[in-house]
Amino acid sequence: MWGCGGAEMALVKHFRELRVYQLAFEAAMEIFGLSKRWPADERFSLTDQMRRSSRSACGCVAEAWRKRRYPSHFVSKLTDADGEVAETQNWLLFASACGYMTTEQHDRLWAKYELVTKGLVRMMADPEDWCGPSLLRDGTAEYLVEDELLSR
Repeated sequence: MWGCGGAEMALVKHFRELRVYQLAFEAAMEIFGLSKRWPADERFSLTDQMRRSSRSACGCVAEAWRKRRYPSHFVSKLTDADGEVAETQNWLLFASACGYMTTEQHDRLWAKYELVTKGLVRMMADPEDWCGPSLLRDGTAEYLVEDELLSR
Protein backbone atom coordinates (compact mmCIF):
# COMPACT_ATOMS: atom_id res chain seq x y z
CA MET A 1 0.00 0.00 0.00
CA TRP A 2 1.39 3.37 -1.02
CA GLY A 3 2.83 5.62 1.66
CA CYS A 4 2.04 3.35 4.54
CA GLY A 5 5.37 1.64 5.09
CA GLY A 6 3.68 -1.71 5.49
CA ALA A 7 0.14 -2.98 5.88
CA GLU A 8 0.18 -2.57 9.66
CA MET A 9 0.82 1.19 9.53
CA ALA A 10 -1.59 4.03 8.83
CA LEU A 11 -1.34 6.09 5.66
CA VAL A 12 1.15 8.93 6.14
CA LYS A 13 0.16 12.17 4.45
CA HIS A 14 2.81 14.55 5.79
CA PHE A 15 6.41 14.17 6.96
CA ARG A 16 5.37 15.36 10.43
CA GLU A 17 3.41 12.11 10.78
CA LEU A 18 6.48 9.93 10.28
CA ARG A 19 7.66 8.36 13.51
CA VAL A 20 11.31 8.83 12.51
CA TYR A 21 10.67 12.55 12.06
CA GLN A 22 8.78 12.87 15.34
CA LEU A 23 11.48 11.11 17.32
CA ALA A 24 14.31 13.02 15.64
CA PHE A 25 12.48 16.31 16.29
CA GLU A 26 11.91 15.39 19.94
CA ALA A 27 15.60 14.56 20.35
CA ALA A 28 16.71 17.76 18.59
CA MET A 29 14.52 19.83 20.90
CA GLU A 30 15.95 18.03 23.92
CA ILE A 31 19.46 18.79 22.67
CA PHE A 32 18.50 22.44 22.21
CA GLY A 33 17.24 22.62 25.80
CA LEU A 34 20.30 20.91 27.25
CA SER A 35 22.78 22.92 25.19
CA LYS A 36 21.43 26.23 26.51
CA ARG A 37 23.32 25.45 29.72
CA TRP A 38 26.64 24.60 28.08
CA PRO A 39 29.66 26.89 28.43
CA ALA A 40 29.66 30.03 26.28
CA ASP A 41 33.01 29.07 24.78
CA GLU A 42 31.29 26.06 23.17
CA ARG A 43 28.66 28.24 21.46
CA PHE A 44 30.39 28.28 18.07
CA SER A 45 31.78 24.78 18.23
CA LEU A 46 30.11 21.83 19.94
CA THR A 47 26.81 23.60 20.66
CA ASP A 48 26.40 24.88 17.12
CA GLN A 49 27.52 21.64 15.48
CA MET A 50 25.25 19.47 17.59
CA ARG A 51 22.22 21.68 17.15
CA ARG A 52 22.82 21.88 13.40
CA SER A 53 23.24 18.15 12.85
CA SER A 54 20.25 17.23 15.03
CA ARG A 55 18.04 19.69 13.17
CA SER A 56 19.44 18.66 9.81
CA ALA A 57 18.42 15.06 10.46
CA CYS A 58 14.82 16.28 10.67
CA GLY A 59 15.24 18.47 7.60
CA CYS A 60 16.58 15.59 5.54
CA VAL A 61 13.62 13.39 6.49
CA ALA A 62 11.24 16.19 5.48
CA GLU A 63 13.05 16.65 2.19
CA ALA A 64 13.07 12.89 1.55
CA TRP A 65 9.31 12.82 2.05
CA ARG A 66 8.84 15.47 -0.62
CA LYS A 67 11.16 13.56 -2.97
CA ARG A 68 9.42 10.21 -2.57
CA ARG A 69 8.15 10.43 -6.13
CA TYR A 70 11.64 9.27 -7.12
CA PRO A 71 12.80 6.28 -5.06
CA SER A 72 16.50 6.96 -5.64
CA HIS A 73 16.14 10.58 -4.47
CA PHE A 74 14.07 9.43 -1.50
CA VAL A 75 16.74 6.94 -0.44
CA SER A 76 19.50 9.49 -1.04
CA LYS A 77 17.90 12.02 1.32
CA LEU A 78 17.22 9.32 3.93
CA THR A 79 20.90 8.41 3.67
CA ASP A 80 21.74 12.05 4.35
CA ALA A 81 19.41 11.97 7.38
CA ASP A 82 21.15 8.86 8.67
CA GLY A 83 24.50 10.60 8.26
CA GLU A 84 23.24 13.57 10.28
CA VAL A 85 22.06 11.19 13.00
CA ALA A 86 25.54 9.63 13.11
CA GLU A 87 27.12 13.07 13.35
CA THR A 88 24.77 13.98 16.19
CA GLN A 89 25.71 10.77 17.99
CA ASN A 90 29.36 11.74 17.59
CA TRP A 91 28.68 15.09 19.27
CA LEU A 92 26.72 13.30 22.01
CA LEU A 93 29.90 11.39 22.82
CA PHE A 94 31.87 14.63 23.05
CA ALA A 95 29.21 16.39 25.15
CA SER A 96 29.13 13.47 27.55
CA ALA A 97 32.94 13.21 27.75
CA CYS A 98 33.16 16.95 28.45
CA GLY A 99 30.66 16.61 31.29
CA TYR A 100 27.98 18.74 29.62
CA MET A 101 25.30 16.09 30.06
CA THR A 102 24.62 13.31 32.47
CA THR A 103 24.99 9.66 31.57
CA GLU A 104 21.20 9.36 31.72
CA GLN A 105 20.71 12.26 29.30
CA HIS A 106 23.32 10.84 26.93
CA ASP A 107 21.84 7.34 27.06
CA ARG A 108 18.28 8.58 26.51
CA LEU A 109 19.30 10.64 23.46
CA TRP A 110 21.50 7.84 22.12
CA ALA A 111 18.59 5.40 22.36
CA LYS A 112 16.28 7.81 20.51
CA TYR A 113 18.77 8.22 17.69
CA GLU A 114 19.28 4.46 17.47
CA LEU A 115 15.52 4.11 16.92
CA VAL A 116 15.62 6.86 14.29
CA THR A 117 18.43 5.04 12.49
CA LYS A 118 16.52 1.76 12.58
CA GLY A 119 13.49 3.47 11.08
CA LEU A 120 15.55 5.16 8.38
CA VAL A 121 17.26 1.88 7.48
CA ARG A 122 13.85 0.19 7.19
CA MET A 123 12.60 2.96 4.93
CA MET A 124 15.73 2.81 2.76
CA ALA A 125 15.53 -0.98 2.50
CA ASP A 126 11.96 -0.89 1.17
CA PRO A 127 11.45 2.46 -0.54
CA GLU A 128 8.62 1.05 -2.64
CA ASP A 129 6.53 0.91 0.54
CA TRP A 130 6.93 4.67 0.83
CA CYS A 131 7.08 5.87 -2.79
CA GLY A 132 3.80 6.11 -4.67
CA PRO A 133 2.83 4.50 -7.94
CA SER A 134 2.45 6.69 -11.01
CA LEU A 135 -1.35 6.68 -10.84
CA LEU A 136 -1.10 8.70 -7.62
CA ARG A 137 1.15 11.23 -9.32
CA ASP A 138 -0.95 11.99 -12.36
CA GLY A 139 -2.88 15.18 -13.07
CA THR A 140 -5.97 14.18 -11.10
CA ALA A 141 -4.62 15.46 -7.79
CA GLU A 142 -6.62 18.17 -6.04
CA TYR A 143 -4.98 21.14 -4.34
CA LEU A 144 -6.25 23.56 -1.73
CA VAL A 145 -5.23 27.13 -2.54
CA GLU A 146 -6.46 30.08 -0.48
CA ASP A 147 -9.47 28.12 0.78
CA GLU A 148 -10.51 27.11 -2.72
CA LEU A 149 -10.30 23.54 -3.94
CA LEU A 150 -8.73 23.54 -7.38
CA SER A 151 -8.46 20.54 -9.66
CA ARG A 152 -5.49 20.26 -11.88
